Amino acid sequence: MTDRQSGDGPAGEDWLDAVAASAAAACSAPVDLLGDYLPMLADAAIHGRRPEPRELAAVRELGRRAAAQGVSARGAVDLYLSASWRLWRQLPAVVRSSDPEKVRQAGEAVLRVLDDAVGVLVDGHQSERREMIRHEEALRRGFVDDLLRGDADVARMVQRAEPFGIDLGKAHHVALAAARGPEGPVDRAAIALERAVVDRFGDRDVLVATKDARVVVVVPAGSATVTSRAVDLGALIRAQLDQVDGGRRWRVAAGRAFPGAYGVARSYEEAREALVFADRLGLDTDVVHARDLLVYRVLGRDQAAIADLVDDVLGPLQRSRNGAGVLLETLQAYFEAGDVATEAAQRLHVSVRTVTYRLARVAELSGYSVGRPDQRLSLHAAVLGARLLEWPARPLPLDT
Repeated sequence: MTDRQSGDGPAGEDWLDAVAASAAAACSAPVDLLGDYLPMLADAAIHGRRPEPRELAAVRELGRRAAAQGVSARGAVDLYLSASWRLWRQLPAVVRSSDPEKVRQAGEAVLRVLDDAVGVLVDGHQSERREMIRHEEALRRGFVDDLLRGDADVARMVQRAEPFGIDLGKAHHVALAAARGPEGPVDRAAIALERAVVDRFGDRDVLVATKDARVVVVVPAGSATVTSRAVDLGALIRAQLDQVDGGRRWRVAAGRAFPGAYGVARSYEEAREALVFADRLGLDTDVVHARDLLVYRVLGRDQAAIADLVDDVLGPLQRSRNGAGVLLETLQAYFEAGDVATEAAQRLHVSVRTVTYRLARVAELSGYSVGRPDQRLSLHAAVLGARLLEWPARPLPLDT
């Protein structure tokens, strides 16, 4: 029978309850997180007993419980330290003994138990936190995937969005950032960008995540920083990426703002297509805007039709001595120059006479002239379609 059990303590087990309550109040922590730690500590000081594996396992579970209740690891350790020194002051073996050796032995026993207990307490806390983080990450990934896919139950999606601070009743822009060149990890850039985005837009209705090796940024429309034009969002994200990950070159595509749960998916799809089109068209700009590439979305909706148009209008250019490439490049420069041959010649670094000769050659081979408004539209659409389909570098996907 221990001194504590025989009443050798201040008041049987009541003194341990008083110590636990005092420590919990001082640390603002739940008293039940101490479990049977104090009786175990008292037995060690009075009898020199080391804790048994099952007792340490119980402390490890208390560490997990602390994490689940939102108590930090430091807070849990503070609770155990506070309880330990408070218990030491009232230990009968210390208070009543005049033998220094006995006091030393009791102190060593207490410190051993404290070291063992704090070790497993923190281990349990960290284990639970890792599981909680993995669970939260899984929920986040699932939510982001469903939100961007746009085919989940709307009512359920609205409920799932609340913990992330997203009000799906509002309109949102979606921006995508992709590293140009060899792909690499984007998680660190996403974490740094999230801090910058939250500082700029606040932590409500803002979401930063990763998907398919790209950084996804969702922000509300109509804020003080983002106007109705998605171009502002793209430029802001690109500028922030320069600051947080300047070692890589990034391209950012911003979709237009749309309301509702499906609006997020629609804006994301616009941004995703804008990145694809920018790569296919060989655009050198680091910020692309879905609103400026809508014509390519229209052309891309019916690939068979646009392939047929390219084949019919531009296919004959392949009969040219140098193939279709040079003539197609001239048409593209001419249209981009606003139908001004002089400007097109400067862009191509050739003479104006060379440009006019090539345009005449296009009309001769294809039967379509840039000088006729009805034929010019077909030519321009065919040139856009050729860039979209990467023709003539790639064969046209024609139905056989």
